[in-house]
Amino acid sequence: MINLIGDNTVWLREALRTAIAEVNDLHRDTCALDQEAVPASTVVMIRERDDVLEYLVLSDNVLVLDLSDNGIQTVTDKRVEEVASDEMRAALQGPTGTPEHAARVSELVTVQRGLRNRPGGYWVAATDPAAADEAITGAVDLAKVRQAALLTDGASRLVDSFGALSWEQLLDLLRTEGPAALIARTREAELADPAGERWPRFKRSDDASAAYVCVGQPVPLSSGTQRSRSAQLPRSDDDST
Repeated sequence: MINLIGDNTVWLREALRTAIAEVNDLHRDTCALDQEAVPASTVVMIRERDDVLEYLVLSDNVLVLDLSDNGIQTVTDKRVEEVASDEMRAALQGPTGTPEHAARVSELVTVQRGLRNRPGGYWVAATDPAAADEAITGAVDLAKVRQAALLTDGASRLVDSFGALSWEQLLDLLRTEGPAALIARTREAELADPAGERWPRFKRSDDASAAYVCVGQPVPLSSGTQRSRSAQLPRSDDDST
């Protein structure tokens, strides 16, 4: 994928489509690629191309863009939250960690898998290259972008699920202390509400990955902080769990 998006003549959707096909080829002789529960990944990526910053988001990752005087812009794909709504509401009923809660989450996962990568459902990067065509893509004026964060939903929840930070505060934390500090603070919040009573969720902790990019200006580098002309953040997907 890195080699593909490094070629400015290749569109981001095309890069993702090609990457899925190439991974399929690596496993075609040893894996059952037509099974419903094959490994899958959400994807978020950005790339500087000429005078714009291009982006691609597939499934429930979050891209956060600081556009200077134009404020914060977020891009995410909410389709996974829009399917199986009845099962999702049931799965958010706590407390987490109980057999009853686990059964409701399992039912949600079963329903979601039946809706994955098909019209009327939601899309992730699994074994169908056509999923790339369903990704959200766009571009913003590079001169307006100061910084960006690429987050899995487990790393964005301090803002969009818990309301403990604003997007501006999350970017400041990434800039000054790095992704490790963001994830550590997320874990602290989760441990403070282990049963999901304050913040209902599908499980106590979720996979969390974060990448930070400073555009066009120097930044003090702390643990996990990076500068880059392109970035991608795939994450293995286990539906809502």
